[in-house]
Amino acid sequence: MTKETFLHDKHTALKARMVDFAGWEMPVQYTSIIEEHNTVRENVGLFDVSHMGEVFVSGKDSVEFLNKIVPQDISKLAYEKAVYCQLTNKNGGLIDDLIIYKLGILEYLVICNASRIDEDVNWIVRNSKGFDVKIDNRSHEYSLLAVQGPKADELMRKLGLTTHQDSFTIKPVEIAGIKVLVSRTGYTGEDGYEILTENKNAEFLWDKILEEGQIFGIKPIGLGARDTLRLEAALHLYGNDLDENTTPVEAGLSWSIPKDKKEYYNGKEVIEQQLKEGGRKKLVGIKMLDKSIARHGYDVYYKGEKTGVITSGAPSPILGANIALAYVNNNDEICTGTIVQVMIREKFHDAEIIKRPFVQKRNRVKF
Repeated sequence: MTKETFLHDKHTALKARMVDFAGWEMPVQYTSIIEEHNTVRENVGLFDVSHMGEVFVSGKDSVEFLNKIVPQDISKLAYEKAVYCQLTNKNGGLIDDLIIYKLGILEYLVICNASRIDEDVNWIVRNSKGFDVKIDNRSHEYSLLAVQGPKADELMRKLGLTTHQDSFTIKPVEIAGIKVLVSRTGYTGEDGYEILTENKNAEFLWDKILEEGQIFGIKPIGLGARDTLRLEAALHLYGNDLDENTTPVEAGLSWSIPKDKKEYYNGKEVIEQQLKEGGRKKLVGIKMLDKSIARHGYDVYYKGEKTGVITSGAPSPILGANIALAYVNNNDEICTGTIVQVMIREKFHDAEIIKRPFVQKRNRVKF
């Protein structure tokens, strides 16, 4: 049986097309994917992302414990700040990618991907042996709403937000009379906020945001546009672009890994070696040179030899071209500007390796 968020009835009332995603019945689109995509790029959109996981970690050893399970240095994370992290296995592979927020002196919030909540919690608990920590999976107590787009900040101020937040921060605030946690994060490449609220407030906030957002051109946005938005921004999707056989270095996430972290973490030896020498494969951006679409699982060839596989692919509404992410062999010849071929229905189609992100991100805000 698929699970339902507390906003399920709101989606069906809006006649959204519902699909099974990671065991949850979720809206894939309300109108059209292109219309919803452009709404977020030009105005503001509202997403139900309540299928994501919320795990709270607290206790005397919380910093030391978190430092063991992610490559990032949690001791440097300031109060009410967030950091993008990876949950690594002992071989450096990716169990999940996470955002960790510091809520208090010894209290942290870990946001997990919907498809990985059980695996993450199991791994986190297994690794907590010997640490004085409390691990509290409260994923089913909270709903998460994302307000994304260039007009997101204006809308949030209309809803009562009075604080100014940099990107990757979190604060307890009051929105439309409801006490919530608001983070300036998102998964679209646009400016925006994510609102964590108790389930009992979810429907009220959903309606209120859509009501107050009318003057800004707001629309509810489904998983279809969420996928094309994140792909244009070259943001990874677990299960497509990340898995337990791929390291952060191979996934192009070396920028997120501190080079001077002294503490041991799972997979540190493999990751440190790859930081020096490179991995077995590397993630690249691809633009198709014809009208064909490179889909997940299609093979990539270079000079007649198979070199990799497409992990994510879709049309880009902004570029008017078909784009993709792919893993290819770590070959210096395969770089920006290189022409490769994608095998689609037993035919080769030319594609060019291009820089990521495909569309310029506008999600960095600092006061």
